[in-house]
Amino acid sequence: MIKQASIERFLDELASGNATPGGGSAAAVMGAMAAALLSMVGNLTIGKAKYRDVEQELSAVLERTEQLRKQLTEMIEEDVASFGAVMTAYAMPRQTQEESVLRAQAIQTALRAATQVPLRCCRICREIIDLSAVIAQKGNSSLVSDAGVAVLAAHAALRSSALNVMINAKVTTDRQFVTGQLAELDALLLHASAATEACYQSVRKAIG
Repeated sequence: MIKQASIERFLDELASGNATPGGGSAAAVMGAMAAALLSMVGNLTIGKAKYRDVEQELSAVLERTEQLRKQLTEMIEEDVASFGAVMTAYAMPRQTQEESVLRAQAIQTALRAATQVPLRCCRICREIIDLSAVIAQKGNSSLVSDAGVAVLAAHAALRSSALNVMINAKVTTDRQFVTGQLAELDALLLHASAATEACYQSVRKAIG
């Protein structure tokens, strides 16, 4: 499984002539790294006397970042599977009218799923951006730059996943479905951009 491969192997597979893993899996990895960085700061904050007042809150944040990291790690494989389903559908025979109808239906079903997977990645990364602000403000001040790296990685992952939503939505014929997906995506992108910049500037201010 890709998620169990070494970083070097993953990068080799990413650079290969194969279509998967691709941008969707790379985005999930970026998001997972962001969550992992927040977990690191949390682990190096909890238990220290200086941060006793926020220990309970950060313990809850740590639990959540680990949940999100696991979800994004699973999404590495989900992206590969969803893309594979699209390719399989396009490869279906279409010599008869019945085959053409079945192929078209299979393609659209696969495209819907391929749109939903990266949108879920966007939702998760949006939450990581919010949690980055909490960690940056209340976590171990010696590691505030790591919270800054986390928020930027999460934002990059969100915007990267958004591209996959858009490209699959473009060829999905269910326009009501597409409209709903893109409306949610636009809201995620808008709010994430402002939240990321606010967190980044707070980190820069904390560094001095």
